[in-house]
Amino acid sequence: MAYLEITLQVDPAHRVAAAGVYEKYKQPFLDAVPGATSKELLVRDEDVQVLHGFRTVADAEAYLVSELFTRDVVGGLSPLLNASPDARVYDTL
Repeated sequence: MAYLEITLQVDPAHRVAAAGVYEKYKQPFLDAVPGATSKELLVRDEDVQVLHGFRTVADAEAYLVSELFTRDVVGGLSPLLNASPDARVYDTL
């Protein structure tokens, strides 16, 4: 099992729109991304995080270069972000 954590710097005024991007691409992610097992939106005062579950680290890394992520998700979020997304991949033991 592996996790991809993406931290997004989004102003509170834009969080509803960012959540809309999350909702729009959640099911396509789960249905079409190889190795995808889960996707959760985590909201804190200081940022928003999206936690993705994958079968393997390779699956998580492949998603980061997929068109769904680079074109659709990042493209939809770009106008709402204060900084580039911070993506981290974790492997479980």
